[in-house]
Amino acid sequence: MADMQNGNMVTIVLSGRIDSGNAQQSEQEILAQLEGKNAASVVLDAENLKYISSAGLRVILRLKKAYPDLRIINVQSDVYEILEMTGFTEMMTVEKAYRVVSVDGCEVIGEGANGKVYRIDQDNVVKTYKNADALSEIQHEREVARLALVLGVPTAISYDVVRVGDSYGSVFELLNARSFAKILAAEPEKMDFCVEEYTAMLKKIHSITVPDGKLPPFKDKILGAIERIKDTLPDGLGEKLLKMAQDIPDRNTMIHGDCHTKNIVLAGDEVLLIDMDTLSVGHPIFEFVPMYNAYVGYSEYDPDVVLHFQGYNAETSRKFWHDTLAAYLNTKDENVIRAFEEKVRCMAYAYLIDRSIRHAKAGRDDTPEARALWTGRLIELLPRVDSLDFDPESEAPAANELTLEATAENLHEVLDFVDANLEKIDCPMKSQMQMNLAVEEIFINIANYAYAPNKGNATVRIEVGDDPVTVTITFMDRGVPYDPLKRSDPDVTAPADERRIGGLGIFLTKKVMDDVIYEYKDGQNILMLKKAL
Repeated sequence: MADMQNGNMVTIVLSGRIDSGNAQQSEQEILAQLEGKNAASVVLDAENLKYISSAGLRVILRLKKAYPDLRIINVQSDVYEILEMTGFTEMMTVEKAYRVVSVDGCEVIGEGANGKVYRIDQDNVVKTYKNADALSEIQHEREVARLALVLGVPTAISYDVVRVGDSYGSVFELLNARSFAKILAAEPEKMDFCVEEYTAMLKKIHSITVPDGKLPPFKDKILGAIERIKDTLPDGLGEKLLKMAQDIPDRNTMIHGDCHTKNIVLAGDEVLLIDMDTLSVGHPIFEFVPMYNAYVGYSEYDPDVVLHFQGYNAETSRKFWHDTLAAYLNTKDENVIRAFEEKVRCMAYAYLIDRSIRHAKAGRDDTPEARALWTGRLIELLPRVDSLDFDPESEAPAANELTLEATAENLHEVLDFVDANLEKIDCPMKSQMQMNLAVEEIFINIANYAYAPNKGNATVRIEVGDDPVTVTITFMDRGVPYDPLKRSDPDVTAPADERRIGGLGIFLTKKVMDDVIYEYKDGQNILMLKKAL
């Protein structure tokens, strides 16, 4: 037998057999190893113990009485069976020995701050941990994953714990599973599918109420980060940020806490959420803080960061982030999307700055240039953000207003929006066709010229008045100031070789509408089209 002491804990290694022939001697050897040591707890390492009889069990029982926190670890299956049938597993902590798994040559299918995920065969993956004493982490993740499954979240449950090198791993059955990150990297045409399924998963977990005390509040992480960095911000902005975060209402709804495309997988036809160790509760807006950092924040200074982490480029990452926000908020209104994103960014930058500072103090990799970038953007954001709370239903755009990017590709969405509103008032078909013609001419002009060579947003609003019933369609954009009504009408009687190129769009609009009014106000071009029905 051998002993190892770690603080007030003494580990004693058992080997061979402990039976009636040597039980007394074994007990004396154990007590001799404990003599003179200030042992608050004792651990028996039974990795090399092949057999134990009732005489050996009595030795363990006496040790348990002397050291109430006694644990037995690395117990082989035959010995564990004896301890289980005699009730020892009920009266003390008894941990089975773990089978050893090698990941040499295995495909790495995911990697995070705490470990890696390897595919060890066609059906199974193992999540390894960098922390050599990861058993408590594994136990926590298995418990919260079971809780999530019971509450209705489709996830994978670890069915085994194994030794991998000097640490431990959790084994999951994930038959032919592919992460959304791998799907987006290999098949970018499946972007819409991934956004739809990913958003559905987010809404599902955010609708689940968790029993009190089962999961930690995510808000505490955000408040801790802001508290640590608030004094680095000028002009009281740190206190403002802290107060806004504190004012976010507490909720007992589920948050994954690390929901990026490497942690959502397609296994056959089933979409599963994995890596459940960050599971928390709180206001849904907190979910988007680590999401923003995964898709945008970490790579704002170096775009290659997202390529290394997710496996696809920064352009794909930013599109996925934007489209997910639009789908989650159920809007194409860029003003609503931007307002929500700015609230998220305030907390995301605070988290990034805090993480960077802590890494620098610990002597780990740190990029002060990135931290300076995040700090500058946070300082720029905070003066124009007055609340971090967000209710998508109350802040959604009015049903009669649409804001979207002014591109020719978006014309069909504008026409669908106009038609949907006109159908509500039983608009005559001829008038509807005339208004569609005018809408197309005006929107395409905005798309082609308002922001050229760049891009920008346009807002379309529809209002209906009474006596007589009149439809007003208003276009608003923040492009270069331009009054199309100042342009003279083309001479439609002139022969073709004398005609000017252009000008027909606004001419047709004036012909089919009853009135067209332009003004430039508050930095916006505003063009109103009126049609009496």
